[in-house]
Amino acid sequence: MDASIIRLGLPKGRMQEEVARLLHDAGIRLTLGRRGYRPQISLEGFDAKLLKPQNVAEMLHHGSRDLGFAGADWVAELGLDLVELLDTELDPVRIVAAASPSFDLRAGRFRVATEYPTLTAAWLAAEGLDADIVRTYGATEVFPPEDADCVVDNTATGETLRANGLDILATLMRSSTRLYAAPRALEDPPKRRAIEHFTLLCRSVLDARRRVMIEANVPADRLEAVVAVLPGMGEPTVASLAGGGGFAVKAAVPRADLPRLIPKIKEAGGSDIVVFQLAQIVP
Repeated sequence: MDASIIRLGLPKGRMQEEVARLLHDAGIRLTLGRRGYRPQISLEGFDAKLLKPQNVAEMLHHGSRDLGFAGADWVAELGLDLVELLDTELDPVRIVAAASPSFDLRAGRFRVATEYPTLTAAWLAAEGLDADIVRTYGATEVFPPEDADCVVDNTATGETLRANGLDILATLMRSSTRLYAAPRALEDPPKRRAIEHFTLLCRSVLDARRRVMIEANVPADRLEAVVAVLPGMGEPTVASLAGGGGFAVKAAVPRADLPRLIPKIKEAGGSDIVVFQLAQIVP
């Protein structure tokens, strides 16, 4: 393979759909052909391969991938020296310890089942707990009570743990899908530029998802009052309305602020308020 090509690792499984949507919104198309693990990517100079998230992280560490998406939990579990470029905040999970309500962590030596033996060992040591670790390969929540006393597992909502009669006892870490680079790839100036461009495209979509464009008509004598309540990314855009009837004011604002912001704009004198979706924001 051409040494100048950026070798991109994409997560296969639960992360795959969200990452593919992120790339699509950034204008990067993935096309899966008969070779289902090697999608065609529309971004020139990139070669993509689908791998399990933990394998994406490992291949970045070994240098066979230059750039890739993986869960922060697996990077921490495997103890890998990677450069985190972007937290997408997609697929957020917690790594937690859980057990039946009657279980006492400090009652004596116990058995803990987990896919995360490194993180688990560090937690046990930090808490001064005495336990044997049983390595699992999925469905960790079914081990108690016969095969383990406690589990360390990932959870988004805790629903699966509760369905299996387990209560969360501690949170070891929070994880999400992150964009990582292999350190050696960033030492190559042409690759570094391509990686930074890719990161910018992804970040522009994530920033746009957190914001909306809000526009309002404002009488001339109320312009300063309306501008004062707009938490934009800088100065809002102000344009004169046809016929000199006032101004159109618009700004990119945090989506979460809309419920309190719209009434404030109305109170300050704004009217005909329109909210637009944003596709990308590039500073």
